[in-house]
Amino acid sequence: MKYLLLIFCSLTIINANAQQIGKDSIYMDNIHTVQLYKQNDQMSLPIINLGSSDLIELHFDDLDGYVKRYSYSFQLCNENWEEVNLSPFDYIKGFTQNNLNQYRVSSIALTKYVHYQAILPDRGSIPIKSGNYVLKVFLNGDIRQIAFTKRFFVVDNRATIGAQILQSFDNSLFKTHQKVQVSVNVAQLNPINPQQQVKIVIMQNNRWDNVVRDIMPVFIRGNILEYNGEQDCLFAAGKEYRWADLRSFRLATERVESIDKSVQPNEIILRPDFAKTSLRYTYFRDYNGWYFINTTENINPFWQGDYANVQFAFIPEGKKEYTEKDVYIIGNFINGGLSDSAKMEYDEVEGAYLKSFLLKQGYYSYTYVTKDKHNINAKADFAQTEGNFWETENDYTIFVYYRSYSGRHDELVGITNINSRAFRR
Repeated sequence: MKYLLLIFCSLTIINANAQQIGKDSIYMDNIHTVQLYKQNDQMSLPIINLGSSDLIELHFDDLDGYVKRYSYSFQLCNENWEEVNLSPFDYIKGFTQNNLNQYRVSSIALTKYVHYQAILPDRGSIPIKSGNYVLKVFLNGDIRQIAFTKRFFVVDNRATIGAQILQSFDNSLFKTHQKVQVSVNVAQLNPINPQQQVKIVIMQNNRWDNVVRDIMPVFIRGNILEYNGEQDCLFAAGKEYRWADLRSFRLATERVESIDKSVQPNEIILRPDFAKTSLRYTYFRDYNGWYFINTTENINPFWQGDYANVQFAFIPEGKKEYTEKDVYIIGNFINGGLSDSAKMEYDEVEGAYLKSFLLKQGYYSYTYVTKDKHNINAKADFAQTEGNFWETENDYTIFVYYRSYSGRHDELVGITNINSRAFRR
């Protein structure tokens, strides 16, 4: 009986880990500033075209400050980010585990760390199937010692995607929401039952907490699937993202209130952000939640950039606490979605929601949302923090997946990006 209980507990732990494998997550406190993006473009999704020479870059820091042996592997997932029931040898050509051999001990920076980087995929380990992938980085060759996981995509472009941004047909949402209307040409796929075999996912500003999925085409016209239901693909528009220029810890930029250099890491307090719900919409160029590592003082920001504890402050209307809602800060530097690490705490003395992050020198784009405390399925909402305006500039990414009747996983057969400003009337 003891042995059966031990096996059951082990399987429970394995299943729990498997359920989390499809997230961008950091599991070790010493790991910071994890980035995975197209080569030479920090503000891009990590996308590889199947069979191409496309490359993506991995960067991260270990703040323990001494060299360790990190390895990585690739995990193929279905459209919903659950692991596929396939052997790694079915979707990887070459080695299924590889070491990260390129690293550099920090220099000039007061904070000691080791910076690791890699150009992927390595010639000895190449994905050979399209789909959603998770990069798993672990310590000492032990897959149980996972340091972090990061999503990326391998696409085999066999579906043509058309999309446009419209105002909602619902009068109550006409001025506050954006509707993504999508058409997909599946002629190259030749599906027998497109409603079951073809799936689309729509993502706003690289956020995973409010993606739209599990929708059916409203019309099928030959090889064209049209997704334009009145209540489908609706997104709260929000306002333009806020920003913090932290490329210099010596000179305070417009958004910095104070820098304390007497402590290590330095402590930076940003100027408070006020609720913008009562303000009219104003367009300005923003980065929709992206961030990039850079410094105005050093040559290479990756191993010469420094760290600071940065305090964000959000002041609600009347400086009153939201009794039924939590406040979150959203941005790619905290994995682009809602998590406990992004939840802010209300300070009665300040009349503000506060949150501090250990951040590397760079430029950060972010926004604030609220979420119902009592409903775990509630969506994040801009209504009490930013306001919603149809005119807001937002990026949308559309993913198309296909599974043949003999297939054992969801193939990624199309990706496209559109910007709402391109469809302003």
